[in-house]
Amino acid sequence: MATATASAPRIALPGVLKHPVARKLLLLALAAAILVPLANARWASGSWPDALTVDLTKPLTSTSNWIIDNRDSHPLFLYFFGYVSNAVVLSVRAVYLVLLAAGWAGVTALGALVAWRVAGARLAIGTAAAFLACGLLGMWVPTMQTLALMVVAVLVSVVVGALLGLGAGLSDRLDRILRPVLDTMQVLPAFAYLLPVVLVFGIGVPAAVLATVVYAAPPMARLTSLGLRGADKEVLEAVESLGATAPQRLLTARIPLARKELLLGLNQTIMMALSMAVIASVIGAGGLGDRVYQALASVDVGAALAAGIPIVLLAVVLDRITGAAGGGTGEPRRAAINRGGVQRLAVRRWPGDTWAYALLTAVVVAVAGRLAGRLDWPEAWIVNIAEPVNRAVDWMTAHLYSGVPVVGGTAEWAGHFTTWVLDPVRSGLQWLPWWSVLLLVAALAWLIGTWRTALTAVLAMAAIGVLGVWQPSLDTLSQVLAAVAVTLVLGFATGIAAARSDRFERLLRPVLDVFQTMPQFVYLIPVVALFGVGRAPAAAAAVVYALPAVVRITTQGLRQVDPAALESARSLGATPAQQLRQVQLPLARPALQLALNQGVVLVLAVVVIGGLVGGGALGYDTVFGLAQGDLATGLVAGAAIVCLGLMLDRVTQPTERRTKKGA
Repeated sequence: MATATASAPRIALPGVLKHPVARKLLLLALAAAILVPLANARWASGSWPDALTVDLTKPLTSTSNWIIDNRDSHPLFLYFFGYVSNAVVLSVRAVYLVLLAAGWAGVTALGALVAWRVAGARLAIGTAAAFLACGLLGMWVPTMQTLALMVVAVLVSVVVGALLGLGAGLSDRLDRILRPVLDTMQVLPAFAYLLPVVLVFGIGVPAAVLATVVYAAPPMARLTSLGLRGADKEVLEAVESLGATAPQRLLTARIPLARKELLLGLNQTIMMALSMAVIASVIGAGGLGDRVYQALASVDVGAALAAGIPIVLLAVVLDRITGAAGGGTGEPRRAAINRGGVQRLAVRRWPGDTWAYALLTAVVVAVAGRLAGRLDWPEAWIVNIAEPVNRAVDWMTAHLYSGVPVVGGTAEWAGHFTTWVLDPVRSGLQWLPWWSVLLLVAALAWLIGTWRTALTAVLAMAAIGVLGVWQPSLDTLSQVLAAVAVTLVLGFATGIAAARSDRFERLLRPVLDVFQTMPQFVYLIPVVALFGVGRAPAAAAAVVYALPAVVRITTQGLRQVDPAALESARSLGATPAQQLRQVQLPLARPALQLALNQGVVLVLAVVVIGGLVGGGALGYDTVFGLAQGDLATGLVAGAAIVCLGLMLDRVTQPTERRTKKGA
């Protein structure tokens, strides 16, 4: 007798539930329907409940006191941290004394000769002019202090980053371990790195150098790993077929082939080290950053500008020199050289004799300056710009801050932005029940990522509440959201214009180059001059800092749209506006999402620093903790900044998912 097997009928899902986004939202709605009433009944709505808050003031204060009391007696400090601190101090002092011994003429000559050897006469003239400008502004000694700190920090960062990148480039397991760590470190604001090192090393140069190393090493590690993993497979196979050992393959093939990435890593490390060295002035780094910090504290815009200009010049010079070394030379040129019947890869390098002549010339100039008694920059050559700048600021205060016909004044703009944008956004966020904020974070993170992304974002946001800084964190978040909205409007509009006009893009490129090399601290100077102090100036500085990255990424994304798709749209009679709206923007969506992510991360970095100019919230708590020695307040605020940065990164960074199909 034959038996028939009937399959169970499948229940067809409604059409709307076939979309992944709809299914995610349905699951979140079901979870909220179950969990929200329980949470509301147990802890009520409103702000973060006190029952879920952990007071870390006492343990952190006791830990801080123990470290201070035992810093000169405990073996851990005497025989480890003490030696590290002394080595840092001696290294920075040695470099500083060498720079002073070379004198202004020797340092300027050495910088110009290095720039000439790397990139040509034009950059050499610009480098010499930059160093001379530092002296003319009366900032030669602070510039040498910043350079000395940077030299030590960059050397250590390059060594640490290169070793980590070497391990990650050669080991898949170490790469998987380091990748999330480096991802997290690169989205954290610079301020978050200051407090842990201050807790161990105290205020001073060692803490500043080590904070700079921790901040600047990740780009070197990431790009070193990228270069080693991206080496030409055919070349590696050819070297291996010749019987080369693993160390020989590394030294003769992998590292030479990764030269471009290594030099790019050096460039990024130097730029981040300069940015951090300036910010680290709040923990005793000294140098140019300290001059800016002291001037901003007293709202002395003229003195801040006199110290800020050398920072910008130093950043531009270092960026151009290292960028020319990495990008100007192009790919390493390989030649097969027959030596003893064995072909080996050779990378052509610059002649060593030229470098020797350049160094000898710099030494001769330094010795001549020493013999002439011109080591120190002459006082008679200093140009005081602080007084005229302050007079200009006073004039602006009297004529541009308020009462300008039709347009109003800068103070009125800042007041309107605070009243109409910042205050409503802050009030709205603080009005929301705490569980609704967590639910919103989970929804945003899960819609563009995975459940792991959503879980990480929710845990980071919940940690802020547990730390007891829920309200200040929402205040900081409101400033970030408002500044990001302005940044995206301006950045997308400018990026679209640059993508559609080659001439406009060429005019914009040098401006973006300069803005992207300026350290975060410098952006506070012009906004204080224009808008005074408060939350609006902090948001304005954040917008200006994040805008170049958003413009560049948007322009690049739109320009990389498939030309065939645009040609097809034009053949169908689409107008330029229709091509943009229906073809370019949808196809450039990944680039636009990346621009959003980078805009959020960069805005947060400056909004936090805005605590120095009246931004308040977490930035102010961090600065207050550092300035007053209240490390409990500072550490809690710093931890909240870390959590906020992690949450914002996960909410705005799409995660690619790989689905496995069963047979």
